[in-house]
Amino acid sequence: MNGDDTDQDTTLDSQRFVDGADGDDEQLPPSTGDQGAQSERAAEGQSGDREQRTTREDEASAAGDQDPTDDESDPETASTVDTDSSSTVRGGVGSSGVDFDSESDDADSSVLDDVMLDDVGSEEPEEASQGLFDDLLAGDPIFENKEVLRPSYTPRKLPHREEQINNMATILVTALRGDSPSNILIYGKTGTGKTASAKFVSTELESTSQKYEVPCEVEYINCEVTDTQYRVLAQLANKFVEKNEAVIDEELDDLESLRERAHENPTVLAETEYDSVAAVEDRIEQLEDDRESFEQVPMTGWPTDRVYSTFFDAVDYHERVVVIMLDEIDKLVEKSGDDTLYNLSRMNSELERSRVSIMGISNDLKFTDFLDPRVKSSLGEEEIVFPPYDANQLRDILEHRAEVAFEGDALTDDVIPLCAAFAAQEHGDARRALDLLRTAGELAERDQTDDVDEDHVRKAQEKIELDRVVEVVRTLPTQSKLVLFAIIMLEKNGVHNINTGEVYNVYQRLCEEIDVDTLTQRRVTDLISELDMLGIVNAVVVSKGRYGRTKEISLSVPIDETEAVLLSDSRLSDIEDTQPFVQTRFDSDSN
Repeated sequence: MNGDDTDQDTTLDSQRFVDGADGDDEQLPPSTGDQGAQSERAAEGQSGDREQRTTREDEASAAGDQDPTDDESDPETASTVDTDSSSTVRGGVGSSGVDFDSESDDADSSVLDDVMLDDVGSEEPEEASQGLFDDLLAGDPIFENKEVLRPSYTPRKLPHREEQINNMATILVTALRGDSPSNILIYGKTGTGKTASAKFVSTELESTSQKYEVPCEVEYINCEVTDTQYRVLAQLANKFVEKNEAVIDEELDDLESLRERAHENPTVLAETEYDSVAAVEDRIEQLEDDRESFEQVPMTGWPTDRVYSTFFDAVDYHERVVVIMLDEIDKLVEKSGDDTLYNLSRMNSELERSRVSIMGISNDLKFTDFLDPRVKSSLGEEEIVFPPYDANQLRDILEHRAEVAFEGDALTDDVIPLCAAFAAQEHGDARRALDLLRTAGELAERDQTDDVDEDHVRKAQEKIELDRVVEVVRTLPTQSKLVLFAIIMLEKNGVHNINTGEVYNVYQRLCEEIDVDTLTQRRVTDLISELDMLGIVNAVVVSKGRYGRTKEISLSVPIDETEAVLLSDSRLSDIEDTQPFVQTRFDSDSN
């Protein structure tokens, strides 16, 4: 077959494809003579050199963007482009109605290129993302609602705290009669259910007050976070300002609606306290003035008496009974004294419309010993003590929470008893028991196992203990960190039965290295006793006969993790080589 015939056949295929793509009903005649003639005339307008045409095709293919207007003058090139386009469109683009006329071929080519590039570029990240999380989600979930096991969760039922809850309810019920309840102080160790019980009673109090339409509100403040008089008063003032503004806005909406209806029909005022539209407008104006008079208290900058005055006015804006719950109240007294408690406990003598009651929660049974006698007498009108849980009570609590927290049979039979036993050893801390159960579940989930077993509980116990040690060590003062670091260096270098003198020798060199004042040996001995009290070291006094008595010191915490926490301190991280300090200790002994 000669070159002309090839051109003729190729152009025919191209023309058929173009007509089909355009969707025209017009059919081509069976004869291809006209098309052959057109191909010949187009070929005569170009160089007859086939090598030149081949070079031009290669260049167009390399550029990736053939100009379709040149196809008429080069049938072979037109055939190549159309064939490529046909394969692409038949893959799914042609059905969307893309126009392949010569005027829009450039745009169509770019559209197809974009589609193909997008498909290629999106494959790898999608696969990587699916591979990363699909493997982790492959197994059945262990938790149904993990939040039930967190300390912030307030359950609908608190096992083994019925007596304390009933005592609180008996005291606070007077608020529902519009009277001021007695102030309450709640004592108990960490994890004995104090805060959860108080929040439960508060929620019930507020819901019952709404039921009987008695204005009663409870405001909760964590004094470990809000630990100054200014912050406590500012937070309370801002809460009541917001509530007052909401009450005013609601009343304004009702009055504006009433005013509009009264303009149309004045008889609607007969069933209200207003005798005219002018009286309604006066009340609207008064409410708008009241709203503008309220202002939020900034977190710093105001005199304390101005903050107190703002709080006082906001509380007394309308009739209500307010219970202020101060959690960790001993932290507030420790940092700011008892001025806040004195002011709050004396408010009722000055309030006209509202009444205020205080509910204090503390882990320290003796914090009232440091209060002013007047504050102590007014604050501690009622006292409720929460005893520690025993192992059986902790077991009931865990079973109650586990029913909601875990899926089906996710726990083996020995998990809850073991968690309860571990927590009962540490003064019956329910919070610790819940943390232990939650952590055991998380470890099982990471292992991608179907259930939580005894081994997960023991690993969780080790993890929680390590987390506690890390937090205690991280918050130690610099001098205590240096003493502990000296003990670690001695143990890492094979020294056993470490005594105070050996620790002090290494401690002195550490102080010199980071340019810190050196304490006396007696003071270092006191710091070692404090570390012993925290459970970080074990210091035992032993008798050396005629040489007197000394303390033998050993670490009670993992050495590598503790050292890493100490070196995270920017001052201790400057210590580059500790071996010379330990060597000096041996040199000092030899002298």
